[in-house]
Amino acid sequence: MAERARGEPPKQRTGTRTSRAGSRPILPGVPVPIPIPVPVPVPVPSSLAPQPNARPAPRCRRQWRRWGLPQDGGAQALRRRRRRSGGGRGEAMLRASLRQVSAALKEGQVTPTELCHKCLALIKSTKLLNAYITVAEETALKQAEESEERYRRGQPLGVLDGIPIAVKDNFNTAGIETTCASNMLKGYIPPYNATVVQKLQDQGAVLLGKTNLDEFAMGSGSTDGVFGPVRNPWSYSRQYKEKSAPKSDPEHEEFKWVITGGSSGGSAAAVSSFTCFAALGSDTGGSTRNPAAHCGVVGLKPTYGLISRHGLIPLVNSMDVPGILTRCVDDAAVVLGSLAGHDPKDSTTIQDAFQPFELPNVPDVSKLCIGIPKEYNAPGLSSEILAVWSKAADLFKNAGAKVIEVSLPHTPYSIVCYHVLCTAEVASNMARFDGLEYGHRSDVNESTESMYAATRREGFNDVVRGRILSGNYFLLKQNYEDYFVKAQKVRRLIANDFVKVFRSGVDILLTPTTLSDAVPYIEFIKEDNRTRSTQDDILTQAANMAGLPAISVPTALSERGLPVGLQFIGRSFQEKQLLTVAKWFEKQVKFPMIQLEEVKGA
Repeated sequence: MAERARGEPPKQRTGTRTSRAGSRPILPGVPVPIPIPVPVPVPVPSSLAPQPNARPAPRCRRQWRRWGLPQDGGAQALRRRRRRSGGGRGEAMLRASLRQVSAALKEGQVTPTELCHKCLALIKSTKLLNAYITVAEETALKQAEESEERYRRGQPLGVLDGIPIAVKDNFNTAGIETTCASNMLKGYIPPYNATVVQKLQDQGAVLLGKTNLDEFAMGSGSTDGVFGPVRNPWSYSRQYKEKSAPKSDPEHEEFKWVITGGSSGGSAAAVSSFTCFAALGSDTGGSTRNPAAHCGVVGLKPTYGLISRHGLIPLVNSMDVPGILTRCVDDAAVVLGSLAGHDPKDSTTIQDAFQPFELPNVPDVSKLCIGIPKEYNAPGLSSEILAVWSKAADLFKNAGAKVIEVSLPHTPYSIVCYHVLCTAEVASNMARFDGLEYGHRSDVNESTESMYAATRREGFNDVVRGRILSGNYFLLKQNYEDYFVKAQKVRRLIANDFVKVFRSGVDILLTPTTLSDAVPYIEFIKEDNRTRSTQDDILTQAANMAGLPAISVPTALSERGLPVGLQFIGRSFQEKQLLTVAKWFEKQVKFPMIQLEEVKGA
């Protein structure tokens, strides 16, 4: 067995590693097809069908109103704002929507290189947030220069050309280190791009870097990665400081900052702090929606199978979905249109071609039926969240929608079921990290078995090792029927609950995303990872178990000046209907933009 010096980057193989049992690929991020229950698609109501004379979709009008911009959202409006503020071209646009900036790029009001430099500078000035693990500055500037040349020739690749984006560090990126925030993969440089990353680059997007997360995406706070916790940008906002400063404890001044949620906390923080215009996360039990709610951004979890998982280093194959984080619903629709569709490298993706869509200019919800699941008024739900949820239901009532209480009777069992299935698949997926082919390898060489054990002890943190142990326990021969098989049966019942509700005439379900607003870091770490994940996933993981699309939309600020989000759950593969309702709701609530002050210590 060839030895390798401790800390030396592993040699990369360009071929596909296979198991002894057959030809199943087991490189990190290569999906394994696993059947899951998928609800029967139901036709979209005619009220949400595109109108023949509808204008193009607007570009986050709440932002234009806040800035005092005319609602054409074009580059001319941004130019007028620059003249009034006296700021540079890039600075004025960092807070704009993705569509606004795309329009400005086409009209030559800002260049991709200029925009990239501004984002990179902001990443450095907000370094204390710890949102990024790797900043690919050279790669980003090269991509920006190539984009600039395409614009100069009048041949941009699309709406994403020249737009700075970030990617969670559990997606493979060719030539850029991919760590999953773990010692196990430190130094691992993938030989290929994840399909979603490749699609973004094919559209001309500029990859700024890889964002922080919980180790192997196992957590709900983005606090358990080897690179340290992610800080919520709202900790440094004027809104939070004005309401929390009088109550702050000088002894814990350093720790009064609040968590981002997780596990895609780095991506949510990157979008919230204006260092990029969109970011990729992953969502297994709420890992995109949870941090989106805490950071005041939009978090979309598409239907399982709509977006390829190829190149996403797997946590739970039957639930993992690439997630999208943006500042407004329209931008999420743009990114979804670029990523969705069949991928021959992922057999779980849909076979039919996906047609990108634009959301209606003036959404109409008057003919919809909105369901309020009574089981989501869960123990621990704060009175603030309950009040926001109730007001949201009233908004739909006042708009003419039918709002009814519905029941998803197996929801109380879903969190236990989720953790049995989650840990079982984690144990299976983590078996590939043995120190032989890629990633960390221990110096212990008394025997192959001792090298395996030492590698996994050194490479994984306590959280990952704990989930592996739990999963292997559930998969033991004497326990398999009592735990894993029963959990699969309960999962089917949970999926059937959603099918029955949607077949009864309900179009969209409205629920809270989290039990409360973001908690201070010093409070969060008092509970262990498993307890926190159980609490934080309780309102989100059922959508993953059923394979349904769901989106978290920022709704209001809490009494502490922190974001509160609500979740919409839609029918399988009906993302257009889901996003249309979310856009209507976004326009009604007019969520305030973060007033980010200097991030001291950066």
